[in-house]
Amino acid sequence: MELVNWKEIVDKYYSQNSEQRKVLVIHSRNVMQKALDIVDRHPELKADRNFIISASMLHDLGIFLTDAAGIYCYGRYPYLCHGYLGADLLRKEGFPQHALVCERHTGAGISLQKILLENLPIPHRDMIPVSIEEQITCFADKFYSKSHLTVEKSVEKARMSIAKYGEDGLNRFNIWCDRFL
Repeated sequence: MELVNWKEIVDKYYSQNSEQRKVLVIHSRNVMQKALDIVDRHPELKADRNFIISASMLHDLGIFLTDAAGIYCYGRYPYLCHGYLGADLLRKEGFPQHALVCERHTGAGISLQKILLENLPIPHRDMIPVSIEEQITCFADKFYSKSHLTVEKSVEKARMSIAKYGEDGLNRFNIWCDRFL
């Protein structure tokens, strides 16, 4: 996969010294480091390291479009929409594989069935991580919140956070724990 200059993309959508950008970059760096630790511990997975770096740094690109005052975002969409909104931006930028990471990282992925059943305000399609890089990035993301940037969650706290998305996501997270930890 080609090397992507994630900073150029972030620069296009986020003001240089904004609080919003600081939250995005600090959170994304934490996610990237955890994802790279997984890649380094599991060479048998053959994950694309360069893709993991840029995908981790771009997975939350769409947060600025959402209404999440606690992380300095004052957009018009519900926070749940940040994944597909970021994916739309990355598709326009010409990065469809990175867009899939954005779109599929929320919770531990969201099935079409759940989207329809709960009438979620997101496009009607499966948004569950498929590639190993999508899975690793999504998993690493579960250990960091954007409201407590310096704290890595324990597996148990991450599991509790995931539980609110339902049994399906929790089962996926538990499989990833067995596979990645």
